Order: sequence, then C-alpha cells, then structure tokens
Amino acid sequence: MVGTALAMGKPYRPKDHYFKKAKQEGLRARSAFKVDEILKRFPFLKKGGTVLDLGAAPGGFLQILADTVGPSGRVIGVDIVAIRPFSQQNVKTVVLDVLADDFDAKLRELYDGPFDAVISDMAPKTSGIRTTDEARSLRLARKALEVSVTRGRPGSGFVAKLFMGGEFEEFRNEVRASFEDVKLVRPEATRGASMEVYVIGLRRKGPVASGPVPA
Repeated sequence: MVGTALAMGKPYRPKDHYFKKAKQEGLRARSAFKVDEILKRFPFLKKGGTVLDLGAAPGGFLQILADTVGPSGRVIGVDIVAIRPFSQQNVKTVVLDVLADDFDAKLRELYDGPFDAVISDMAPKTSGIRTTDEARSLRLARKALEVSVTRGRPGSGFVAKLFMGGEFEEFRNEVRASFEDVKLVRPEATRGASMEVYVIGLRRKGPVASGPVPA
C-alpha cells in the first residue's frame, strides 16, 4: 500500500500467513516478503548490481537481494549482531555498529566502490515511549540516507524503514533532495499494529558525493 496513512490492522500473530510461508520457502524471516514486494513494484536493482543491506540480521532481506542481483552481483549485509553465514560466494556479512564513529571507514575496508542500492531495515530497540522510539528510528534512517548519498552510484536506489512521527515529512524532503522520485510503501507483510513505513528513493541525483549529508 502506497501512501502516508497507516491503516492499523489486527494485532500481531507470531505464526501468521507470512511466517508460515517463510518457513515453507526456506526464508530466514517473514520480512523477506517486504523487500521482495518493494523490488517487484520498483525494480531499481538489476542483475550484477551491488547492494548494501543495513540491519540485515537474520538474513531474510539478503536472501531476496542475492537472488535479485544473481551470482555476478554483490551483496553486503551489516548488523550489530552476527548473521549466520551464507553459502553464496557473492554475499558477505559483517558485524558493525552503523552509529559508531569508525563505521564509514570499516565499510570502505570491506568494499570501497559505489552501491547500486542501499537498503535499510534497521529499527531501534523500542522503549515503549513513542517520541523516543520515533527519534531513534529517524536517526538510523538518516544514517542510511547518508551512506546512500555518499556511496550510492548516480541513478541508484534507496530504501529505509522508518517509524512514522513528527519529523517524518522533514525526512521525506531530505530524501527528495537527493533522489528524483520518492515513494512510501507499507508492504503487505507488515505486522498489523506496526507504525513502520518504507521510504523509497528512486534514481539518485548527480555524481557520487565525497562528504556527509548537509545538516
């Protein structure tokens, strides 16, 4: 569903349709269906592409991304916790804190080329305080956007999960400043009571930048 309004559905059921479907299809997480839907609706990632997945554990997104770019592509998964290794040679995972001061340097050590897509499924550890959780979610989304702007290839794509909140429109405008088109998606596999939405930037503008996102 595309749009700014989030329709609240039924309470989360741990073994719902998507949970069972993920098990049947050998997917590591039901969230795999979210990125699968996004890529089918907005096919900005092609065979042979290079993609960075932030907040990649346990690896559901990585499975879909690896199939999308194929053996000639490259997939890098980053999370603050370890990800069970993949058999595919084109999938690399690393334990990194995206908010650490040395994150950018360590990411360049792993891969120093441009990305065709930066995809973030990062979410903060929730506190139960809505304004706090929204602020933490926004901080992670802005870091993902910074990586996309500084490391993304011209024409590349961007996806970030974000909790809806007071600064949501401001963040969307920040994405608009760097991408030709911006979409909002609440994938069908999203849990009913979740406040999350995915912000999608299509066709990154201009050349690869060398500095951080302007404040």
